[in-house]
This record gives sequence, C-alpha cells and structure tokens, in this order.
Amino acid sequence: MIILIFAEQRQGHRHGAVTQLFTAAQAISADAEIHVALLGHQLNPVAAELQKYPAAKIYGVDHAELELYRPQPYVQALDAVLKQSKPHLVLLPASFMGRDLAPRLAARTGAALATDCIAFTPQGDSLIVTRPVYAGKATAQLKLAADRLKICSVRPNTFAAAAPTSGNSAVEKITVNFDAATLRLKNNQWASTSSGVKDVTEADIVVSGGRSLKNADNFKILYELAAVLDAAVGASRAACDAGYQPHSRQVGLTGKTVTPKLYLAFGIDGAIQHLAGMRGSKCIVAINTKKEAPIYNVADYGCVADLFTMAPLLKSEFQNLLGK
Repeated sequence: MIILIFAEQRQGHRHGAVTQLFTAAQAISADAEIHVALLGHQLNPVAAELQKYPAAKIYGVDHAELELYRPQPYVQALDAVLKQSKPHLVLLPASFMGRDLAPRLAARTGAALATDCIAFTPQGDSLIVTRPVYAGKATAQLKLAADRLKICSVRPNTFAAAAPTSGNSAVEKITVNFDAATLRLKNNQWASTSSGVKDVTEADIVVSGGRSLKNADNFKILYELAAVLDAAVGASRAACDAGYQPHSRQVGLTGKTVTPKLYLAFGIDGAIQHLAGMRGSKCIVAINTKKEAPIYNVADYGCVADLFTMAPLLKSEFQNLLGK
C-alpha cells in the first residue's frame, strides 16, 4: 500500500499536523510505503526538514505560482504528484487549507472522500474511517472501498506527532505547466488575524476557561497565569458563544482538538464535545465548584474550589517555582 501525505506549509513553515500524519499512516498499515507531496516556492528548507521523517519518497513542486495558496493551481499540482506517486490513500491535515483542498482534489480525480477523520480501521482491502457528526454528539463510520483512490483529511492533534528518524528520503522534483484558467485568481498576500497570543493547538500547556468566568474581562486572570507558564489560553464553547473569547480559542469537537502536556480547566463542567477535544492531553487538571462535574471523570487531578481563588494562587506558586 502507498500512502501519500500532503505536507502543508506556508511561507516556509510546515503545518504542525504534518508529522502527525506519519503516525496515522503507520497506524493504517505498518508496511505502508509513505510518500510526501510538498507544494510551494523555495522549498529546500522544508524539504530538508521532511527528509528526517520515514518517507520513501518526497515529491516537490516548486513554483512561484504556488508561493501563496490558491485552490486551482494547488489542485493541479497535487494531481500531478498523484500521477507520479500512484497512491492508494492520500492524507491531509483537516486545516483550513486541507478542508478546501481535499474535496476539490476528490472531485478532480473521482476519489472517495472522508473529512475530519479521527480514527482508521483497516478491513481487508477496504478502510473504515471514523469521523464526528452532529456537532460531536455522535460518530459515523464510513467504508472506503479498495478499488478507488481514497482521500482523507485528518483532524489535527488526533494522532501523536512522529519522531524524526535518521532517514534521508530522496526528493523528486515535478514540473507542472499550469493551465491559463487555473491562474486567473490571484492571491497577493496573507493577512494574519492573530493577536500574537500562542495558538492552543501548538502549545505544550493550555489554560482554558468556561462560562463560569462570567465575562470577558475575567479571562484576564487566565491570561496572567498563561503568561507565567508560557501557555495558550483556550475556552469552552459556552464561553465563546457568550462572547467571552473568540471562537479561534474554542476547544472541542466544534472547535480545536488539543493534546498538550498539561491542560488546566477552570470552571468547565466538561460537556462531551469539550472532552472529545482535550481528553488526549497528557495531564488534565480541573478546577470547578461542582464536585459532580463530568470533567472530573477524565481529569488526572481535580480541585473542588472557586476558580477566582485558585487561579491567582496557582499563578503565585508557579512564579515562585519558576523564579519569575
């Protein structure tokens, strides 16, 4: 079996979920031959980084028209890689780019498509994929037949990141002559909407708050704690819907899935959608006044206490421990 991984990158920065796709591929088949598709411009640094991972081949399409993401040229370039790689399965991160690219590629190639996948189960020559439905209240299993190309986008942080190896995969460059119609749409620049605060999907420590914080101003105590810990600030769906935090910080099945080393939950009861987005954390600490809160069922440590008392105390203790 050949599995092709789409190595998403922007302006020379590889998406963090790409190395997780190596783990997903090895979980599907330990004997799979893994290929990598790398698209963009001036790709040598990213290609050199990817060579450290267990791929048999890396296919690179380096072209000025691919410097900034545009769906039409990216689909044509990735289709050119498919013709060289001839994979049975294509894996992409379920990122903003992956969610746009995967269905377009499936439509162009006539492939079977499954999006936002969280688990894979081989069944003979077929593949059973699991994905959340109904805002995470249930999961659906789809059977993808063996007689056609399969394309799956994988929810970030569902699988652990693969460790670099001593490998040195060969890089095969592919030349693509883009159709004139493909280049009609122009992308002049990427405009970041980030506030400069660390993203929850990339942080080793996440400090999250729920609706119990009562308003947006009270999240200040969590930001102060996060600053001491070099952590990201997250929020439950209820807190985001109430306007306390932007939805870009929402943790859960309808938000972002996180797997940090430490997850601190303040005033979060633990609805099933939220738990599904953070239960993969290595260590979970819950602070809640409700001793029957569902989050205590998954927490490694729990404290039945007022978050407005505990957050400043923890900040003070961490400052002492870390010498800040």
